[in-house]
Amino acid sequence: MITASVYPRQLEPKTWQQELAEAITSPEELAHALHLARGTFQDAQGAGRRFRLRVPRSFVARMRPGDPQDPLLRQVLPTPQELADEPEYVDDPVGERTALRAPALLQKYRGRALLIATEACAVHCRYCFRREFPYAEQHGGDAPRFGEALAEIARDDSLEEVILSGGDPLSLSNARLESLTRALAAIPHVRRIRVHTRQPVVLPSRVDDGLLRWLRGCTVPMVVVLHINHPNELDAELASACARLRATGITLLNQSVLLAGINDDVEVLSLLSRRLFDAGVLPYYLHALDRVRGAAHFAVADEQAQALAGQLAARLPGYLVPRLVREVAGASAKVALPPAL
Repeated sequence: MITASVYPRQLEPKTWQQELAEAITSPEELAHALHLARGTFQDAQGAGRRFRLRVPRSFVARMRPGDPQDPLLRQVLPTPQELADEPEYVDDPVGERTALRAPALLQKYRGRALLIATEACAVHCRYCFRREFPYAEQHGGDAPRFGEALAEIARDDSLEEVILSGGDPLSLSNARLESLTRALAAIPHVRRIRVHTRQPVVLPSRVDDGLLRWLRGCTVPMVVVLHINHPNELDAELASACARLRATGITLLNQSVLLAGINDDVEVLSLLSRRLFDAGVLPYYLHALDRVRGAAHFAVADEQAQALAGQLAARLPGYLVPRLVREVAGASAKVALPPAL
């Protein structure tokens, strides 16, 4: 007779799709996961109805249990401050609607265009400058919506670089990503593809074998720009995902947003740059907050931001100091904010 094993069967690790489907979407669930008192986030409901909460459990696992002021938590938790009416904070803070050249295709700067690959995102960051972007107007969620955008890129031989953004482009399946980049690589004047993503940060399992095959198989140089704001986001699992990404031969950069009460501190920013470098990621940009409606409470005054940039420059080698910039609607490039030295 065959007896049952006394050892429990090893469970297969969850796929990134499964983890995404199990993301936390209610303040009550988030409070429970962080061992906070029931009702701690009761005042989050109003802002959550305007722009709903969404955060993967793998990101929540990096938050400090019992701490409602955790810097990772504050990036994703709706608060009543989002409902305040601030005249300078609008639904299109960087002028994207006037920059549309075709459905899902924007061009603000010479030589490069941005393709809105999807509206889906694994995490809803409360300061997101596209939180009110009219995704539904970009021909819905089916692949044919890229046809006009690809044709427009092919017609304009001044476009050397295409940026995949969203939402988060890595919300697409590996097959969809491969199909899209194959079409872009077939356009002779497209010399680089850049991917802006937060998905590997909040969901490291997204860096699966299929994604790595896609990156290795791309026939034009690929740049992946991560979005990491605080050193606590860089745990061992994310560092491992970064190592796997780098092994494909891509260039790996990071951009952060300067956020009041989260990373507006020279010690925090210095540690972030060091941890990024340890993970093989170069700091790229430190963005002044885009003035999107609902995000005014995250703003850091320019004078303070420039002082922080100066302090960073005084203590770190130049390659670890991200450029402090602001995106201005209608400008021909990002506007640099010079550090106060």
